[in-house]
Amino acid sequence: MDDTEYGLFVDWDKMETGGQELSPKVLNCTDFQELKQLSRQGYWAKSHSLRAKVYQKLIKEIPCRTVTPDSSVYRDIVGKLVGKRNASTLPLPEFVDDRQVPSYCLNSEGIGAVRKILLCISNQFPDISFCPVLPSLVALLLHYSQDEAECFESVSRILACNDPNRRLVDQTFLAFESSCMTFGDLAGKYCQGPHKLMVAVSEDVLEVYSDWQRWLFGDLPFTYVARLFDVFLVEGYKVLYRVALALLKFFHKVRGGQPMESNNVKEDLQTFVRDIGKSVTPEKLLEKAFAIRLFSRKEIHLLHMANEKALQQKGITVKQKRQNVHLAVHAENFKSEIVSVKEMRDIWSWIPERFALCQPLLLYTNQEHGNSLSRFYLHCEGHEPTLLLIKTSNQEVCGAFLSTDWSERRKSGNKLSFFGTGECFVFRLQPEVERYEWVIIKHPELGRVTTATDKEPNSTQEIPNTSDPSNRLSPFLATRHFNLPSKTASMFMAGSTECIIIGTSLLPPRHSCRGNKE
Repeated sequence: MDDTEYGLFVDWDKMETGGQELSPKVLNCTDFQELKQLSRQGYWAKSHSLRAKVYQKLIKEIPCRTVTPDSSVYRDIVGKLVGKRNASTLPLPEFVDDRQVPSYCLNSEGIGAVRKILLCISNQFPDISFCPVLPSLVALLLHYSQDEAECFESVSRILACNDPNRRLVDQTFLAFESSCMTFGDLAGKYCQGPHKLMVAVSEDVLEVYSDWQRWLFGDLPFTYVARLFDVFLVEGYKVLYRVALALLKFFHKVRGGQPMESNNVKEDLQTFVRDIGKSVTPEKLLEKAFAIRLFSRKEIHLLHMANEKALQQKGITVKQKRQNVHLAVHAENFKSEIVSVKEMRDIWSWIPERFALCQPLLLYTNQEHGNSLSRFYLHCEGHEPTLLLIKTSNQEVCGAFLSTDWSERRKSGNKLSFFGTGECFVFRLQPEVERYEWVIIKHPELGRVTTATDKEPNSTQEIPNTSDPSNRLSPFLATRHFNLPSKTASMFMAGSTECIIIGTSLLPPRHSCRGNKE
């Protein structure tokens, strides 16, 4: 057993310690790519002392604010703050989750130490207003610290990270809530089967997704969360999204065929994650997580910024009792001759989370405003985003979500011009439900309507390879919002004074809604 130097707070009878004698004792690696592979493979997972040394090394390399509390600060303040009180009865700071602190195989001394460290962090970081994962973080790092002071210093360095390109822990309600919205966006795109199930069995799918960090830091068994943290310290916040999405996929695979009641889906997910050892190994969980082709770190950052901005615009910056920042479409407030309440909820689950904060406003309907396309433009211009619902004479129902103002169609005069971002999409509800997402037009000239005179003899038009992720542009790069040059903005929908085209591809016409059918 290698617990002589580290593991003072560990209940070793509860720990899985098999294979320790065969594990490596040192790590000689400085190359980032090699370190990333080793962390994913669990190179130091079976050596408690090696993992502790790796954690200390990685955490000491985190760039921090000039004045960051260290172990000496902890020794100075802990006695004054705790006094003669029993550590196990110390109150938790207001900014942490009020649910039980995970024990993570700690002994009684370790459980008390978690509360002492949290109290000292609260004293030294008054700017933290909401950080529900912090108890789990402290409990985890206590395993790999020589004493309380070293654990306090490690957690302080993580909290004090000042690298603008490196996000580690959400410390405000605004950051936490926008992370939940971002996870919802990613789940809608990368976990469409599980997401569809969540929408079907829950009144508010975002309420379910608000627990995504709790799944990772709280519900996951210790062996799993330690493997997650191995990779997190090397690769950063994006890993958390990956593993949470993988959990959602496995839940859908294992539990999707079983009946679930609407009010129990959160508990079902929590129970599944707690008992994940019955169906999925840590290796399989990470393998599934890294098989997901997520957006780049930059694109996720932009999406998080957009969600955070939307929350700020709604005045939502601090947690309030019973605060519900998400909009649910209720039967008593919604009327439509085209879609049902259930269908509208499905559509609402597809749109970006930041827009789900907005109350829908009816801008145009044939019954009130007639069938004039110019009148349609008149009523819709100046509003973004918009949701277009169309019912054909054959009783087919389709529509589109449009991320930008219709007035942008005039930016090229009266010529057909493309506008919008990759967040636009078209969908069909009848005769069957289908959503068609963005396909990138990387070269603006390929989006131009060509004529015979435009083409050179024997010339062929190059179609960009959209199956290669490196060829894709971000769906969130709106020129106006992020001050990006127009050449890098996704081009998606088109319009002129005579027609509108909303589509996900230049080729299949059945994916488009066109002409005077609105």
